[in-house]
Amino acid sequence: MKKLLLVYLVLIGTLIAYLYVAFIREDDSGLLNDTAGLHGQTDEKYVMVNFLTGIDYWKNGLKGFEDAAEALGVSVEYRGSTQYDVQEEVMVLEQVIARNPAGIAVSAINSEALNAAIDKAVEAGIPVVMFDSDAPGSKAYSFIGTNNYNAGVTAARKMAELTGGSGKVGIITHPNQLNHQERTRGFKDTLREEFPKLRLVGIMDGKGDQMVSEQKTLELLEDNPDLRGIFVTEANGGVGAGNAILRAGKLDQVNIISFDTDKRTLDMVKSGTISATLAQGTWSMGYWSLMQLFHLRHELADPMPDWWQADVPPLPVNVDTGITVVTSANVDHFYAK
Repeated sequence: MKKLLLVYLVLIGTLIAYLYVAFIREDDSGLLNDTAGLHGQTDEKYVMVNFLTGIDYWKNGLKGFEDAAEALGVSVEYRGSTQYDVQEEVMVLEQVIARNPAGIAVSAINSEALNAAIDKAVEAGIPVVMFDSDAPGSKAYSFIGTNNYNAGVTAARKMAELTGGSGKVGIITHPNQLNHQERTRGFKDTLREEFPKLRLVGIMDGKGDQMVSEQKTLELLEDNPDLRGIFVTEANGGVGAGNAILRAGKLDQVNIISFDTDKRTLDMVKSGTISATLAQGTWSMGYWSLMQLFHLRHELADPMPDWWQADVPPLPVNVDTGITVVTSANVDHFYAK
């Protein structure tokens, strides 16, 4: 009887082991296979294309792009125009398309000038997503970046806090670039709707250049000796405005709100020359650009059968990567580690 019971126990144990291997382990293997599905090949190359490629601003976004590539096991390349030159960026993008990469992340120097090249890439089966600066009239699948209108709103509210909500203020911007237009519009609308005692007395074209922005700031001060604040929509201009305020001896009078977190800007925030700067989620722009391109390339985003014919977007069409106000109180956290 004991021998028969032992045989039954052995048979039951064998059956349990079989069921475990046949079903439970099979499910585990499926999960592992699903995870492995988010892994490409090293010869699968994705390209980031932008402009003014040598400036510090792009470094964190490129780091995010590279970090995503490492996680996915693919390779990346960094290309773009070396100058603030529309035709140069168009030419570089055309060259990249000719090499048929796995996908392209583009920051547009101009909201319309790259549309034809972007559409050409998408029609050729090369996924394209926009980051940082959009081309909304193109066939790119999504835009990943700052909600620039809301950034302008944030800047206006911070300016009101710094000035007590009254006085003359100016803007130094890049009027031909969509993201800067949106920042300016958000700032202007918020002054009008929420802070009528803050009077906008001038909008100047700093051309994204430190020296030009410094000169434009001095012109604003000459025309408005009682100026209380300046909103600068990009980093080079913020440094130029800071230098102008120091030259004019107006440090205690004029509050500067700038954009981004290059070292020169952070140093001026720390010293009090710039009152605040707005930090963008640049790492997220790069990281999620590549993640989206990978999903498009491998057709992992499938919202419905024949989504392309139904014109259903396979990705979120706008991803807001957020904004953080940086002041002397938290500036140390934003220096490159």
